[in-house]
Amino acid sequence: MFGVIGTRRLAIAMAALAASLVIDPIVAAAQTSGVAAVVNRTPITTADVARRVAFLRLQRQKADSNTAREQLIDETLKRQEIARVKMSVSTDDVDASFARFAASNKMTPDQMGKILDQAGVTSQHFKNFIAVQMSWPRLLNARYGGGGSRMSSQELVTRMMESKEKPVTTEYFLKQIIFVVPPAKRNAIINKRKSEAEASRSKFPGCDQAKDFAATMMDVSVRDLGRVMTPNLPDDWKPLIEKASPNGTTATKITERGVEFLAICNQRQVSDDVAAEAVFRAEDLGKSEKSGTNPNDKKYLDELRSKAQIDRR
Repeated sequence: MFGVIGTRRLAIAMAALAASLVIDPIVAAAQTSGVAAVVNRTPITTADVARRVAFLRLQRQKADSNTAREQLIDETLKRQEIARVKMSVSTDDVDASFARFAASNKMTPDQMGKILDQAGVTSQHFKNFIAVQMSWPRLLNARYGGGGSRMSSQELVTRMMESKEKPVTTEYFLKQIIFVVPPAKRNAIINKRKSEAEASRSKFPGCDQAKDFAATMMDVSVRDLGRVMTPNLPDDWKPLIEKASPNGTTATKITERGVEFLAICNQRQVSDDVAAEAVFRAEDLGKSEKSGTNPNDKKYLDELRSKAQIDRR
């Protein structure tokens, strides 16, 4: 099952980026890679810490080695958990976010990359940061159902009484069709697999025959995603799903697994209590993301920290 992808706004002043082309001598000295910490056998180097110090400085936040190291420890814990439950966004998603951020600052990705490199941050460090910022909300949503524990009957009734109208949303029944691409062959065959996935959409026989259809092709798998309401659609798939015709398929998308599309098995308007709770949760999640906080972020991270082996050096 997938969850809503919510990302915090990456607040970096590009004027500060452009002005910060001289690397601090302390940062430069730290670029000689020693080990600053080890998190569950994953090393964080002094070079990583130096890049984060530079990154914090660009954000005009407190920028010292201890703050940078603690941020990287938290991000490493998140990245390990993201990998464990296989909920990472794809490299293409990260690259697209990087490009949008550059465009919003009237730069090409190459131009922004050069500024980041010259400032001592590096493009890859920023992209690693983006990947966690995009993927982590998926875990929070999957685990806590959109930012909180389930609403009690009393809470749900209270919210519905406060609302002028009972919430209505669209309910989709979805199947995920995956044209698998092994990582070792990704560069060699991804375009071929994309062409195959595109061609298969026009021949898709419908959800009832999906598995039989997949069996006629090489390395194609089908996942039943079940019932998903509009507020719970992931941000990267939502526009594709909403553009698809009823009982049709979405456009293809390149992901970490290969090339995918979704089949719309059924869709309908619903206004029951489950739908109302989904809408209210989406509203609450939107408010928490706008404020830059999620009440379960710290709870989940504290749990990971309590189980982790962290060696600070």
